[in-house]
Amino acid sequence: MDTDVKSEGDDKKLNNLVAVTVVILSVFMAVCNIKDNNIGQAKAKADAVDSWSEYQASRLKLHVDENGLAQLRLLETAGNFDKALAAKQAADYESDIKKYEERSKETRAKAEGFEKEYDRLNFRDDQFDMSEAFLSIAVAVSAVAALVDSFTLLYIAWGSGTIGMFFGICGFSGLGFRPEWLAQFLGT
Repeated sequence: MDTDVKSEGDDKKLNNLVAVTVVILSVFMAVCNIKDNNIGQAKAKADAVDSWSEYQASRLKLHVDENGLAQLRLLETAGNFDKALAAKQAADYESDIKKYEERSKETRAKAEGFEKEYDRLNFRDDQFDMSEAFLSIAVAVSAVAALVDSFTLLYIAWGSGTIGMFFGICGFSGLGFRPEWLAQFLGT
């Protein structure tokens, strides 16, 4: 009997292990994908962009009112004008300036908060993306292991699957583990 030929029992055992591996990894990957899609990065980014736009609008209004007040003060030096009307207009400008200064502070703080939330969600999104990458590699290598009857490839698939599951667990539990070099490599 040739020692290079695997028995039917070894072949069946390998195929059973591959099947179980693929099912476990696929189910875990599907659950991670659901969580990843529910993170809502897009909404956080949209809120941040909206807040920054609101901040910029407040700053623009503030600048217009500051310029108006400066022009009014310049006109006061010209001499021939309605002092009561000028005083009323100056009070309006000063009131608006105060309002827009306060609004600018509030909208800036809100926009910065949304930016932090976006960064936090992006970090978790990266963890789920890394999980999906390693799990996909594991499933593909498992399939090849079955095709070429290789336990070695199955062990490599298990290693990749373990890494993928680790990243998924980090994403679910909010653990702060994300290799920056890998995040940069994957384009984040």
